[in-house]
Amino acid sequence: MTTNVLYIDCCIRGGESRTRQLGEAFLFGLAIREEFVIDRLNLMEEPLVPLTGDFFLQRERLLAAGSLSHPRFRYAHQFAAADRIVIAAPFWDLSVPALLKIYIENVSVQGITFDISEVDGISGICRAEKMFFLTTRGGAYSQSPLETGVPMLRNLASFFGIKEFDYIAADGLDLLLEPPEIILGRAIREAQDRAVIW
Repeated sequence: MTTNVLYIDCCIRGGESRTRQLGEAFLFGLAIREEFVIDRLNLMEEPLVPLTGDFFLQRERLLAAGSLSHPRFRYAHQFAAADRIVIAAPFWDLSVPALLKIYIENVSVQGITFDISEVDGISGICRAEKMFFLTTRGGAYSQSPLETGVPMLRNLASFFGIKEFDYIAADGLDLLLEPPEIILGRAIREAQDRAVIW
């Protein structure tokens, strides 16, 4: 039996991204287990558009008509169908890049990733049981209330009905309190180890 993993790559710096190194290390750990099938989604290569203007109005018309099979909802269907979700994104402006937030806007679709009823209120209807987040930070934010990316994604996992959320953050890479390659190397080893038992 295979487990379909959706890997969402929001590593803006591409090949130079330290977060991508961390994400690839996690995928390498998953690759050891033959049951995992990885579906890569590189957000930098996608025509993502924020919900505004005519694009927003089109969405409202489609939802009102119940046209959930429209191609513009492909991200939501892909997200909802995955058995597990992995997100790699750097720490930017106390959170995550705007591109990831735009993607989240596009996957948050009533009737696909969540639903609303008079009895249960809002409930997530995604298939995934687990979400894992990988990130890198230049500063020291592991204990800071200013870091809002991890709490946001934890809350979104719950919103989508994903029961288990976990993360790894390589923290303080630019503070020079410790060589950055040592910090990143430690996080990479942790990512590989965690993937093997995830």
